[in-house]
This record gives sequence, C-alpha cells and structure tokens, in this order.
Amino acid sequence: MTGKVNISELDCVDGHKIGIAELDNPASLNALTLDMLKQLKSSLEDWEKDDSIACVFLHGVGEKAFCAGGDVRTMYHMMQASSEKRKNGQDDDSAQNFLTEYFTVEYSCDYLIHTYSKPLIVWGEGIIMGGGIGLYIGASHRVTTPKSRMAMPEISIGLYPDVGGTWFLNKLPSGIGLFLGLTGAQINASDALDLRLTEHLLLPEHKQGVIEKLQGQLWNKADHFELVSELLSGFEDAALSQHPSSQLIPYFAQIQAACVAEDLSLVCTQIAAIDGIGRWLEQAKKNLEEGSPITACICFRQCTQYHLLSLEDCFRLELVLSVRSGLLGEFEEGVRARLIDKCGQPSWMYKRVEDVEQSVIDRLFTSLWEDEKTHPLAKLGLPRK
Repeated sequence: MTGKVNISELDCVDGHKIGIAELDNPASLNALTLDMLKQLKSSLEDWEKDDSIACVFLHGVGEKAFCAGGDVRTMYHMMQASSEKRKNGQDDDSAQNFLTEYFTVEYSCDYLIHTYSKPLIVWGEGIIMGGGIGLYIGASHRVTTPKSRMAMPEISIGLYPDVGGTWFLNKLPSGIGLFLGLTGAQINASDALDLRLTEHLLLPEHKQGVIEKLQGQLWNKADHFELVSELLSGFEDAALSQHPSSQLIPYFAQIQAACVAEDLSLVCTQIAAIDGIGRWLEQAKKNLEEGSPITACICFRQCTQYHLLSLEDCFRLELVLSVRSGLLGEFEEGVRARLIDKCGQPSWMYKRVEDVEQSVIDRLFTSLWEDEKTHPLAKLGLPRK
C-alpha cells in the first residue's frame, strides 16, 4: 500500500507557525502505512521541540475519511507468507518482526498525541475508525463534522479494539465501551459529542476558516490550549442545524443494562435481546453475531480486568495482544474473508464465545518479552528529550 503524510508549516501574524500534517492515502481511505506512521511521529516530535510552532493541525485528504484504520492488507500478506512457511516446516519470524515494528511505531505515535505538550487539533471528517481513532482520541482538540462516523470494528476481522482501546473504552460510561468493542457499532457525530469522544462539531466548509483564524492569533498573549478551544467554539453555532439524530443514545439505558454482567455469554445474549428496530441496532447485533468469538473474549477481558491500567501499560499490553493475534491466525483469517477474498464469511477458530478455550486467551495476554525492560514500549511515560 502506498501512502504519505504531507507536512507543511503556515506562518502566523505574530511570527509563530502552525504545523500541518495531512494523511494522504485516499485510495485506502487514508489507512496508515508503516512509513506514514514513522513520518507523522517524526514530524510531531520535531514540532514539539520547535518553539516557533504554536499548534498542530492534523487532517486527511478528501471528504470520505480522516483515517479508516491501519494497513491490515500488508499485515495480512506478511502473516499469510509466514503461515505458509511454517506449514512447510520452515521457521519464519518475518510476520512477528513486522507486526512488532508496525504496532510499536503506531502506539508510540498514539501515545505521543495523548501526551502532546502543544495544542493538537484533529479534523475528523468522514470515517474515523480503528487506527484513525488511535490518532484522534488523544488529541487535545477533537473536531467532527455532521457526516463523521466513528467505530472500532475489529470484531469483524478477528483483531480487537487496540490503539489505546483498553484505555478509552474504559473511560466511557459503564457498559458503553464494552458494547462498542463487542459490536463494532458506528456512532455518529451527535453520539460522539454526547459520549465526549469528540469536543466540537463543525461544518466541513469551515476547515480553511479555522486554519486562517489560527494563523491570525497572537499566541504570545494567551494560553494556547484555551485560545484554540475558544476559536473552535466560535464555529459551532453554524453547525447546530445539521447535527444528525442520535443513534446510540436512545438505547443508552438498555445497552448499559445488557453489558453489565460477569459472563460474556450472558452479555452477548442480552445485547441480542435489546428491544428496538432500525438499521443501526440491527447492524450492531449482526456484527457481534458474525464476529470473531476470540475478539469478543479479548474485548471482554480488556473491559473487565484491565480497566485500571495506566495509559502506558494499556499500550504495552496491546502490543503483546496485537503481535500474538497476528501469529494466532484469527486476524489473518478475518482480513482474508472481509478484505482480500471479500467472501464475507470468515472461518473462525470457534463458533461461539462459549467454545473459546480460556488458555488461548490467556496466552494472547502473556508477554512476549520475559524482561519487561526489553519491551519495545518500555520507555513510554519517561520524559521526552
């Protein structure tokens, strides 16, 4: 997959600059290649050290998507090639090495955004899913537009809600994060506002106006974070008439009741029994019914046993989960069926969540690094130089 990040700097009236990062991979809805992640991370690090940069503006090319996720097609081809070699009795670590590098860079970039010392505005127009949410959710200033759609759809491809999902899903009201992870349900901009996953709902045609207003600020005379918040709020009224009707909020109480249980099988049964009709709810139920039982088990454990982890430890845990998921075969099969062959019918390792052997899930949560000091993300949380 080809793709790049267009990096530029815009002058402000007082001598400061705005760092602009544009995800440019429109053929794949701005999905993130390894090179794109490296480029973005490097630029963010440089801008954070540069006193002339007042804030950063991150967006995607086109109107369809900010970012639809990670480069799972390349991951698939790496996993598939390694699987074939192992079937032929050959040792092959290429998939493990690639997955380790990819997710290490991705989660390092996500963490950098969460902890960024300058205002970082993410313009989330269109699709914001999977790896796109990883870039979006930690930003100091998160913008959606009326047609934005957010989701963590990994249950359909046999992965799990990563990119900090262990952290941000557990920050949502009780049961809501688990529901979103188990069903991969899409939420619109109004629901995102109500759940505080986003902060500002603006019209897409105001993007250039926002950038021009940022260039016109006197950054030396104000708190940068407060200044950006006030600037973005000034555009909100124009979008009020175009807020979409809520999709999740009407079912809020039922979702919470369904997802508060100690048994995953019972949770799944209760989600299926939520009373209501309409495409949104039916699609959420279908995603769970047809999704990976292994993913459901991982997600349930994330939301019930790891809800107190620090942000750093969430990313360290997810690196283990992601690499092991890539070696297990479930993720490979999900991508094959959904995105490569497009038959839409993955042959999951287990038919139901009740059938999943807990020893398999235990192994997925077992670190690949005996000495945690050698963990690729061991330095998360330490002061940046």
